[in-house]
Amino acid sequence: MSGLSAGTDRSRGQRAGAGSSSSAAGRMAQNSVFERFARAGFVMTGIVHLIIGYIAIRIALGGPGGNADHSGAMAELASKPGGVIIMWIGVFAFLLMGLWRLAEAVFGSASKPDAGSTKSEAFRRVKAVALAVIYFSFALSAFGFARGSGKSSSAQSTGMTGRLMQNTAGKVALVVAGSIIIGVGGYHVYKGISRKFLKDLEGSTGDLVRRLGMAGYIAKGLAVAAIGVLVILAVGHAQPDKAAGLDGALKTLGAQPYGVILLIVAGLGIITYGLYSFVMARQAKM
Repeated sequence: MSGLSAGTDRSRGQRAGAGSSSSAAGRMAQNSVFERFARAGFVMTGIVHLIIGYIAIRIALGGPGGNADHSGAMAELASKPGGVIIMWIGVFAFLLMGLWRLAEAVFGSASKPDAGSTKSEAFRRVKAVALAVIYFSFALSAFGFARGSGKSSSAQSTGMTGRLMQNTAGKVALVVAGSIIIGVGGYHVYKGISRKFLKDLEGSTGDLVRRLGMAGYIAKGLAVAAIGVLVILAVGHAQPDKAAGLDGALKTLGAQPYGVILLIVAGLGIITYGLYSFVMARQAKM
């Protein structure tokens, strides 16, 4: 009987712990100020992707160059009238979005019950950590451009790749990282084709939202996967300059036969993802 009582107490304690974690996440998500700024992170993400797509199309048409990645988009935005103010807003929006994802990783999602299996819940939380890291990096990049000291992410990626390629362990790490990036890109494509992104939204969705989500996720996934492929190719050919992130992936695409058309299509796809980010700002489950 004492063993049964102890087991019951442990079960109750686990449920209480889960409940307190869920309520902690719920209190954070339900804070109106926190939620507005976190949703503003989606808006800033959308703006950045619109500019990346625009730069890619501009390069394809032979216009002024630039980096077709988030740092290039932020540099272009910061150079416009009022751009520095937008960058400061972006710092806080990206930071709070990162904190929201971090809370989701620690406490679980407030808007989604725990997954039925341990593996599914672990995957969800690992994904939340990865997204938190991405948004924190965006916040750091936006902070640099707001202060006038922003740096090219493609140059940083190339430099880091070059350092890692100086030893065998670094090369292995790069191949593993490239494989993971390809997997992330593949997941985006799958999410777009299967329409699983609709589960992340509240309320009803029309045909326009579904089409934006499908096209946006597929385009984003292909672009991300291309980054991973270039990382692996950079290791194989001992050419760190090949691993230049999204900018390098898009410019490599533009150098292929029919590259102008391919780059325009890729740019339009990234713009579509940017438009869908505005939908997430309004309808994403928080």
